[in-house]
Amino acid sequence: MDKVILFDGKCNFCDRSVQFVIKKDPKGLFKFASLQSDIGKDLLNKYNAPGDIDSFVLIEDNKCYFKSTAALRVCKNLKGAWKLAYFLLVVPKPLRDFFYGMIAKNRYKWFGIKESCMLPSPEERKRFL
Repeated sequence: MDKVILFDGKCNFCDRSVQFVIKKDPKGLFKFASLQSDIGKDLLNKYNAPGDIDSFVLIEDNKCYFKSTAALRVCKNLKGAWKLAYFLLVVPKPLRDFFYGMIAKNRYKWFGIKESCMLPSPEERKRFL
């Protein structure tokens, strides 16, 4: 299975993050689906994800990763210096997830909620499930 990123489809910050990954992933390693979509819900069920998950999820090599671990594992595959962020996995997960959680908890307040969906180019559209 491809590397799949599940994201909050209502979140402006999450949308910008997806656009960033698309730009930094010229090989097209990642596919995308919103957490709210049927495919997103099916994948979360398949991997027994917590029912209350509402932020970044990575499915890779038949494993499901959440929060900071998911984000850092994505960085490993991006072009440029972003690969170096992967080494932050040595930071204890509770500490990483604390800071991740601060951003996640305030993302709507700080970045807003999407009023409309982005229209991906035909090439980008192939990457959405």
